Amino acid sequence: MTREYPNQPLIGVGVIVWRDDTVLLIRRGKPPRQGQWSLPGGLQKLGETVFEAARREVMEETGVEIRVLELTDVVDLIERDDDGRVRYHYTLVDVVAGWLRGEAAPGSDAAEVAWAGLEALPRYRLWSETERVIRRAHQSWREAGWPRNKDTPGRN
Repeated sequence: MTREYPNQPLIGVGVIVWRDDTVLLIRRGKPPRQGQWSLPGGLQKLGETVFEAARREVMEETGVEIRVLELTDVVDLIERDDDGRVRYHYTLVDVVAGWLRGEAAPGSDAAEVAWAGLEALPRYRLWSETERVIRRAHQSWREAGWPRNKDTPGRN
């Protein structure tokens, strides 16, 4: 199945990776939304769990190893062309994760990477749904008490 003008929605995984109080962002190197800042992530592969896809995609795009903590939200990304035909349709499963190790660097689909605090998010001009799930994930991240100790994400 093609990504552009698909005949059914594609399942994508977005990963909200926290390192203390900063979130990992990538500048997309490929469509859709090429050149825009977003979360690391990508398509789930056949036979792969959502959490496995999250770990793989973050490693491929940024070189960072993560611990996936929980599901945050599910968002639909539907873009139509000028004729109203569906050009892209992704069902995005967003998960929250904690950084374990690795220095973030762009790889595969990422043109750039950045760690950003919540106050800096407006500078990245994120899709409104992306910013919403980041803020939602931050709230659950803090309420859960992450990072808890040296054995949890963000403290290694």
